Amino acid sequence: MTYRKFRADYLFTGQELINGDNVLITDDEGIVQDVLPAAAAGEEIEYHPGVLTPGFVNCHCHLELSHMRGVLPERTGLVDFLSSVMRRRGEKVSDSSGAALNAGQAIAAGEQEMLDNGIVACGDICNTADTLPVKAEGRMFYHNFIETMGFAPAAAEARFSQSLRVFNAFAEAYPHPMETNSIVPHAPYSVSEPLFRLIGNFPGNRLLTMHNQETPAENDFYLTGKGDFLRLYEQMGLDVSFFKGTGKRSLESVLSSFYRNQSLILVHNVATREEDLAAIRSAVNGPSPYFCLCPNANLYISGQLPDVDLLVREGCDIVLGTDSLASNHQLSILEEMKTLQKRFPHLETATLLGWATTGGAKALQLESVLGRFAPSRQPGVVVISGLDGQSLADESKATRLL
Repeated sequence: MTYRKFRADYLFTGQELINGDNVLITDDEGIVQDVLPAAAAGEEIEYHPGVLTPGFVNCHCHLELSHMRGVLPERTGLVDFLSSVMRRRGEKVSDSSGAALNAGQAIAAGEQEMLDNGIVACGDICNTADTLPVKAEGRMFYHNFIETMGFAPAAAEARFSQSLRVFNAFAEAYPHPMETNSIVPHAPYSVSEPLFRLIGNFPGNRLLTMHNQETPAENDFYLTGKGDFLRLYEQMGLDVSFFKGTGKRSLESVLSSFYRNQSLILVHNVATREEDLAAIRSAVNGPSPYFCLCPNANLYISGQLPDVDLLVREGCDIVLGTDSLASNHQLSILEEMKTLQKRFPHLETATLLGWATTGGAKALQLESVLGRFAPSRQPGVVVISGLDGQSLADESKATRLL
């Protein structure tokens, strides 16, 4: 067996940031053997300036929208963004040279971009099976979140059946289908009560995700049945006059659709407040929540960011995502960390790395393989160069070594 030995100015183990007097040892397949003091590691040690870290986990992406890079204008607000995605996702697009770009090529390029940026696993939202050919190559860990939506109660069975067909296509391609695929709701404002029940009761649906409180208008709609979302339904030709509001904020209104044995990755959380966290804590039979931050997508769509300090102060489990190339300029977890540290300078690099590695691996239920430099794990090896001391800088770059 051959070994590789890695040393840098700092080493993030997945739990703590330690100094460069330590060496990471892996076999030639990247399986971690040990972390040893440099004096005990022997010779042939590779030195890389920066910080060594396990590979990153992207907990929220829409890889199938990769052909929409640069197609949609920025800062239009969520309602107009959603309308544009629905209207334009089927359009033919071109690459930077003007050559026609098909969806499959864009998906493959999107995956390569993630790999190049040090991402080793992805929680991917799927409305179609378009990403299956790329994923079948097995270059990255995926959990496929088969998304379903439909706010009209009468359409619940038909909408769920459509998503079940996509789920079955993914299930046939994976040896352990229930561990790598789930049927999930899009968002509270796009899923009816009966559709939520079908999702929550789907056998084996243990790991779920949902777009959550991406805009204050989502809470307005649930509290009163009014607000900016009525424009979205009007543009869709959907009559929602039956919905008068619940008198509660959106997250609290749908928490009863989930169960204690389920994990729920809540994505975006721009309008999540203390009362929402209190509702989660009081839901004794509710799911285990993770809060996924996609700050660059939030800035692209609305120019607003979540109350990250609130989530940290309340001890929430935080993870990171990129969202799609329809709402982001790149698929890079490092760029998400840079944005967070720039907007919240008191966030330490070790904290951000924990969200990007161990936190994400736990959320996607891959912690036995990824997220930490611990014996027998195969988390990938990434070096972040261009640091400013221990802080991230504009020029910081992630390079995947294994």
